[in-house]
Amino acid sequence: MKQADIFLAFFRVGILGYGGGPSSIPLVHKEVVEKYQWMDSDEFSDILALGNALPGPIATKMAGYIGYRVGGIFGMVNALLATIVPTIILMILLLTVLNAYKDEPWVNGMAEAVVPVVAVMLAVLTWDFIKKSGKSKLGWGWTFVALAGSLLLLQFLNVHPAILIFVLLVGALLKRDASPSKSEQAGGE
Repeated sequence: MKQADIFLAFFRVGILGYGGGPSSIPLVHKEVVEKYQWMDSDEFSDILALGNALPGPIATKMAGYIGYRVGGIFGMVNALLATIVPTIILMILLLTVLNAYKDEPWVNGMAEAVVPVVAVMLAVLTWDFIKKSGKSKLGWGWTFVALAGSLLLLQFLNVHPAILIFVLLVGALLKRDASPSKSEQAGGE
């Protein structure tokens, strides 16, 4: 039954994730965290951060890891196939139809109507991550500094997101190594 759930969860993501990987992230969150409760939002955001730091499409990276974590090797293959098969089928069917009617106004309207929906889905997920970050032990001050700094680096200085993620990961590792562990704190008392 678990393999069927894995397939259905990622098939829905694959079939409804119109607009590429970023638009499928809220759908994966809905399936994995809210519907099946295979992990909590903290674990999901960790997987998302790591997935964004690695090369390749985010939807397949997340499907592969989550499928493996929930159902082993077979779960990984199952989730990957469920994610890419709808895309393959839809690419063949839709591109054939859209190519035949590409100059029709309803085709352009359909494509333009999806963009705001994807933007709202991403905004809702972003707001959830901002709330989680603000409630962490780093607090709201650090959250707003990180938001403003990220906006400045990504939008105005055109720093590649992978560079920013890598620098933040290294900074977190260095901070973790520099802070005393719980056993060192207990021994010092």
